[in-house]
Amino acid sequence: MSHNNQNDVTDHHSPLFWGERACETLMRSYSPPQLPPENQWHYHQGVYLYGMYRLWEQTGKEEYYNYFKAYVDHLVDEYGNFLFRRDELDAIQAGLLLFPLYRLTKHSKYKLAAQKLRNLFNTLNKTAEGGFWHKDKYPYQMWLDGLYMAGPFACIYALMFNEPELIDMVLKQERLMRSHMKDPQTGLYYHGWDESKQTAWSDPVTGCSPEVWGRSLGWYGMALADIIEVLPENHSGRKELIETLRAYLESVIRYQDEETGMWYQVIDKGSEPDNWLETSASCLFIYTIAKAVNLGVAEQKLINAADKGFKGVIEQKVKTREDGLLSLEDICIGTSVGVYDYYVNRERSANDLHGVGAFILACVELHKNKAGKRGN
Repeated sequence: MSHNNQNDVTDHHSPLFWGERACETLMRSYSPPQLPPENQWHYHQGVYLYGMYRLWEQTGKEEYYNYFKAYVDHLVDEYGNFLFRRDELDAIQAGLLLFPLYRLTKHSKYKLAAQKLRNLFNTLNKTAEGGFWHKDKYPYQMWLDGLYMAGPFACIYALMFNEPELIDMVLKQERLMRSHMKDPQTGLYYHGWDESKQTAWSDPVTGCSPEVWGRSLGWYGMALADIIEVLPENHSGRKELIETLRAYLESVIRYQDEETGMWYQVIDKGSEPDNWLETSASCLFIYTIAKAVNLGVAEQKLINAADKGFKGVIEQKVKTREDGLLSLEDICIGTSVGVYDYYVNRERSANDLHGVGAFILACVELHKNKAGKRGN
């Protein structure tokens, strides 16, 4: 299907329709163990399958539940043993799937697996201020990505298993990122910060990386919204987090592309000829805006920016293949911290799990917004 005859597709199909089509595309392309990277406990699968879990909550379709459960059951044995990287925050994100499975089945293996991931917080390396290194192979570096990779998991774990100090730990990580990585001029956040100031990309004075990379900024916003969602109403850190999210949304919406409603790979340099509109970050921003509105911490009028962004993604980046499945295009592959040229020259892929997961999550939040308005 060409772009031309898709121009008003968002009027014909609901966000939930698109979310289900995206889900179905990968389900028909891969068995749960084959999801790339195959046979691994990894956040790529975690983001996609967490989207599937949220879709299952809305639709009740058992094939979604059975699919994400099959992924976890393939990797986690009856005693809660599984292989995962023990030196990085990224390993924790897929642990979000363990909570609904434990709640619904009461099988101890899911709790034991979650405990193993939780215990990483005791052994991961930290900066002098107590900020987690993103991975051991990136010593002294904090990345915005890390707040999503570990923050929502830690907060849900804290509430489920009565470890409130984990919430304080997450809020401390967020404050450290904000203190080191927020640009006071734009209100946007740089991708990384190097305490040692030794990396090729780090500013010799601030230790900060030089660019605002879309997906990292998206992970950070998603983390803020997801943490606020589970934080008890009376928690002392909630107000600060809500204020942070509101300021974040204001800045992010300011850099939305006027024509397409999407966002650029390097957010604040849309006028550069080699910069490009990136799908996964756009979907994460759409999700975060819609979620903030749905939580009642942002004004309903902001949903217009999310709707515009979603229309842009459907029109610009979604193609329907001959087999009826979707191709979600221009998704940046996995990316470290770097300089401008590094980001804009990153390889783009179609149906990369980063992007499909973010797209499904955006669809679910937009659906909830529309359904909520109908119910008023």
